[in-house]
Amino acid sequence: MTTNIPQLTQLAAWQALEAHYSKIRELHLRKLFADDPQRGIRMTVEAAGIYLDYSKHRITDETLRLLLQLTEESGLRARIDAMFQGEKINVTEKRAVLHVALRTPKGQSIVVDGEDVVPQVHTVLDKMADFSTRVRSGVWKGHTGKPIRNIINIGIGGSDLGPVMAYEALRQYSQRDLTFRFISNIDGTDFAEATRDLDAAETLFIISSKTFTTLETMTNAHTARDWTLKTLKEAAAVARHFVAVSTNAGEVGRFGIDTANMFEFWDWVGGRYSMNSAIGLSTRIAIGPDNFRALLDGAHQMDEHFRTAPFERNLPVLMGLLGIWYNNFFGAETLAVLPYEQYLKRFPAYLQQLTMESNGKRIMLDGTEVKYQTGPIYWGEPGTNGQHSFYQLIHQGTKLIPCDFIGFVQSLNSLGRHHDLLMANMLAQAEALAFGKTPQEALAESIPAWLVPHRCFEGNRPSSVILLERLTPAALGKLVALYEHSVFTQGAIWSIDSFDQWGVELGKALAARIIPELEKGSNCQLMHDSSTNTLIERYNRSSE
Repeated sequence: MTTNIPQLTQLAAWQALEAHYSKIRELHLRKLFADDPQRGIRMTVEAAGIYLDYSKHRITDETLRLLLQLTEESGLRARIDAMFQGEKINVTEKRAVLHVALRTPKGQSIVVDGEDVVPQVHTVLDKMADFSTRVRSGVWKGHTGKPIRNIINIGIGGSDLGPVMAYEALRQYSQRDLTFRFISNIDGTDFAEATRDLDAAETLFIISSKTFTTLETMTNAHTARDWTLKTLKEAAAVARHFVAVSTNAGEVGRFGIDTANMFEFWDWVGGRYSMNSAIGLSTRIAIGPDNFRALLDGAHQMDEHFRTAPFERNLPVLMGLLGIWYNNFFGAETLAVLPYEQYLKRFPAYLQQLTMESNGKRIMLDGTEVKYQTGPIYWGEPGTNGQHSFYQLIHQGTKLIPCDFIGFVQSLNSLGRHHDLLMANMLAQAEALAFGKTPQEALAESIPAWLVPHRCFEGNRPSSVILLERLTPAALGKLVALYEHSVFTQGAIWSIDSFDQWGVELGKALAARIIPELEKGSNCQLMHDSSTNTLIERYNRSSE
């Protein structure tokens, strides 16, 4: 157990921020920009190919100074160094946290328990490259001699959200004569719809489960095996149509998978941080080894920026601090992530796990309860779709919702004016949120007086604009690492463990208890609360 953690709310910087907030909480962005014509130039940072404009935030230079002071007093630098040095900063599981090792180049060294893990990483990466090349080229054949044309990843949580997001984000770079699908939900509909139109003789399943015991994943895996053997008949077919991403060679072998086709990862890789590991095998098959290496290189560039850049010019640190400013002082409970790029349609869903499973904690590293708010709710949809959905609430609702707008200068699919219209909308939304429309401006537009209150926009709604040149594999790697380290920054300042996830365990344990109570012919005595008992009885009566 970690001891002697300073009380965050007792730190001088925190108390100064509280006093500062009370002075500037009503200060409007209109005034901030009017008083400082260079604000939109000055409050920007560009690093690793990402341009961050944070000028439309309700902050002053003094706000930034105090937030940076908070990083010093809470020991953020030491926590960053500890992570990159392989120390066991996941204290409840006594593990190192080294997703950064997954993208560390050959020749560099990160030591865990006296062993350099970088060579291990590259051994697996090389094995992935070889396998993906064989599948992509048609050299890898199914049981009947047909080449593989369909790849289905079966996983859940980080073993699904990362691969799905990466495939959708990089679909432009994927091999188009291959079909990629993803099964995660234990709901049978997910499996049925993913396989309905496929030929088992041309289908490869990637079973992604570290322990090879995850309920949802293994239920779907066994269904996949039954589906395959229904067509191919012979048990030997499993070895040609299934590979595993796991560490449990015994269970992998018992399933019928050749353990030579088991791709390893390590306990210092958390599920939601694992898309750059063997969990990314489907991504590597889709986009090829060279593009996958570019993805890793992009993430590594952001790792190095985070590790070395001064905090006042450090992209993940600044984003993390802005999140703390709104979460802990303004009382904002959510953050909207709004990519103006259709290929990033699954990016907000990916970030939901990354951010909320990491920082949805109420217990500090020393085992005591926090005295302040921790992880906000992340959500979002691509623009411009969201503009015709929930932007009404962001603009004129009663809740303060900071926004991250993500855009690209160049489109991957240039069609007439489409991209200019897309980006015009993104820039306009950030401007409208910041400055709004006053009653005077509404009247000047000849809006009837009775309608003016409805047509005014308060403004003063904060946002960041994150701008990149083009959505490439490297760019995606940078974006993912940017948010990973922003989450880490917040968790370090809040003194919580961003790398465990005990909150998912209780529901799993209770489900294991209920499963036999729902089986046909069950005579189990129900020992739950009256609500759960009644629901189980009703389900059993209706399913007879």
